Amino acid sequence: MSDAQIEDRAETVRRFNRFYTRQIGVLHEYLLDSEFSLTEVRILYELAHRPALTTSDLCRELGLDAGYLSRVIAGFEKNGLIGKTRSPADGRIAHLQLTEKGRATFAPLNEASRREIIAMLERLSVPEQHQLVDAMGQIEGLLGEHIPSYLLRDPQPGDMGWIVHRHGVLYAQEYGWNAEFEALVAEIVARYVREFDRSSERCWIAEKDGKVVGSVFIVRHDETTAKLRLLYVEPSARGLGIGRRLVEECLRFARLAGYRKLVLWTNSVLGDARRIYEKAGFRLIEEEPHHSFGKDLVGQTWALDL
Repeated sequence: MSDAQIEDRAETVRRFNRFYTRQIGVLHEYLLDSEFSLTEVRILYELAHRPALTTSDLCRELGLDAGYLSRVIAGFEKNGLIGKTRSPADGRIAHLQLTEKGRATFAPLNEASRREIIAMLERLSVPEQHQLVDAMGQIEGLLGEHIPSYLLRDPQPGDMGWIVHRHGVLYAQEYGWNAEFEALVAEIVARYVREFDRSSERCWIAEKDGKVVGSVFIVRHDETTAKLRLLYVEPSARGLGIGRRLVEECLRFARLAGYRKLVLWTNSVLGDARRIYEKAGFRLIEEEPHHSFGKDLVGQTWALDL
């Protein structure tokens, strides 16, 4: 490739950048007719969608200078938009979270952004919308990190039924378990939905390429103990660290919620899951043979002091 060719392509990319930044309004001093800059809104967005972030997390995720971020956070704190909670595990670490005022401030910004993008898409036909989204996906794939990507999110309508379905299918295929196991999973999920307490319980859905590829639950066992339940990862997404990440989120949430212990029940035959638990610091405290799901199994209770 000649120097002239790469120069021409570089100019094409720069021209596109100028065009697109104008399209989405990021050249304005303040975003979405608000008092906040694009960077400030991005920080609010991350705090609204991901619990217990630290300043180090934000620096890494957004590529921000630590000094600049510190000034922004200090301003948010002064205006009552965010609060800080010291990590029970390490008092030097402060977890950041939006206050009620912060969430009330962010909500209209998020809605305004959504409306702007919808308005932009509505100028196009449906086939053109798909073409645009596909092109954006190609750009992201080419310029992003060349590693398998996934995201963790809150459950959406239909996810709970999907979790029950996939547990039933996968454990039948991989271990020959019968419908008793699917019934157990359905009972656990139904109880979670009926009795869900946001302050002490959570579910994370792992999503890759728009498809659910894993999940985990943390539920209240008693005042000081939480229980990790229903960790699973689709075969197509194993090896990406999703299971480990799901368990790490459970640990982080449990500590933030004030639990002192995290427990789980599994079976000895589930070797991959047991290795994840061991690496996370869980220790085996009890074993007992049982006949369940059409198989002779060895049930195991694991625990981790927080």
